[in-house]
Amino acid sequence: MTIHPVILSGGSGTRLWPLSRAALPKQLLPLASERSLLQDTVLRLADFPDMAAPLMVCNVEHRFMIAEQMRQIGVHPSAIVLEPVGRNTAPAIAVAALRLSREDADALMLVLPADHLIGDIAAFHAAITRAADAAKHGYLATFGIVAATPETGYGYIRKGDALAEAAGAHAVAGFVEKPDLATAQQYVASGDYFWNSGMFLFRASDFLKELETLRPDILSASRAALDAAKPDLDFVRLDPVAFEACPSESVDYAVMEHTRRAAVVPADIGWNDIGAWSALWEVAEKDAAGNAVRGDVMLENAANNFVRAETRMVAMLGVSDLVVVETADVVLVANRDQVQDVKKLVDRLKAAKRCEHLVHKQVYRPWGWYEGIDGGDRFQVKRIMVKPGEKLSLQMHHHRAEHWVVVSGTASVTCGDEVMLLAENQSTYIPLGTTHRLENPGKVDLHMIEVQSGTYLGEDDIVRFEDVYKRD
Repeated sequence: MTIHPVILSGGSGTRLWPLSRAALPKQLLPLASERSLLQDTVLRLADFPDMAAPLMVCNVEHRFMIAEQMRQIGVHPSAIVLEPVGRNTAPAIAVAALRLSREDADALMLVLPADHLIGDIAAFHAAITRAADAAKHGYLATFGIVAATPETGYGYIRKGDALAEAAGAHAVAGFVEKPDLATAQQYVASGDYFWNSGMFLFRASDFLKELETLRPDILSASRAALDAAKPDLDFVRLDPVAFEACPSESVDYAVMEHTRRAAVVPADIGWNDIGAWSALWEVAEKDAAGNAVRGDVMLENAANNFVRAETRMVAMLGVSDLVVVETADVVLVANRDQVQDVKKLVDRLKAAKRCEHLVHKQVYRPWGWYEGIDGGDRFQVKRIMVKPGEKLSLQMHHHRAEHWVVVSGTASVTCGDEVMLLAENQSTYIPLGTTHRLENPGKVDLHMIEVQSGTYLGEDDIVRFEDVYKRD
């Protein structure tokens, strides 16, 4: 029977700041390999028999990056469903179940967060097979990670009796919140507790039936949001009014902790949810001194550090047990045993109304990216890259004029009623209030320098007249 992967990609990953930010969260970053966590999540299902194209549920702001990352790995999702706001996992899964049930009420759903690591793919596939067997017998199966160490940062699942009708699965005897260390040690020693992975497999009809009994308010709002959804290019936009009215609840609290049909499948699969920089240090390759490094890093008399350099050299001398993460605009230095508190720094940035938790200096757009490289009173300088065949919106600014200089590639520029081609080292001027558009008609990336001048240089000073990406 075909299994339908449902990939949940709505998280923000604030504990992996400054690399993970609201506009580019951790699931879209290459943290453990050359591919993003999202790409790895999808690709690890590629060799499983009878696996359908993934159905993806994501934040509306990330839609173009997710579509591009799927294109890069040759995957065509069955749908990319856009949440106008985050409402936790229960509504996201409800929407996916409702959509799948329109084609097949008994469709098997494999629900996976987009930001986990799994080291043993063969063991993971075997666990999927066991969970699918339990789901075919009407159970809502969750994957319980075999607990190797007494972790206090995870919730736990206590296993009950083995299920006679589903080999390798157990009834769930209870869900337990994050314990203290002594309690976690008892859990691991007993062998009856597993880490709660947040991965599930069940029939759409069985999940919807339980949700209707336990949380009819979530089901009703999710159905209304999907019924009024609108297609947008390759995306499905949930109705914002209906979805915003939906209660925000995790699937554990809404369903799994209350249903009598919960089953747990033990999974010893090399799992890690990458909840903090220390988790990446644990799974990364290390040198003889225990250092895990990525980028241009020089170490001397240093041990057990995690160092990631994105834009420049990081040199460390005589230090140990640190996390150092360097980006173009932020450098984080933390004790490795305190990185769970990175979220506190993010909260302080929010309170101070700063932008470093929101975007990187390089900001991705569906047509490419731009990066701020200088700025001051009444001026701003950006690097712009436009992918072959892509174009910016036809737009106008009320408060700024722009100079464009082509560094490499070919630009097609609309300025008022004139359309011109610019090659390397050529430039043009866009007066304030003039309708304009930038397009790359070539076969290679277009790189430009843009110099803005005016009284206000914010990104919200854009009036769009036409946009192939249908942005507001």
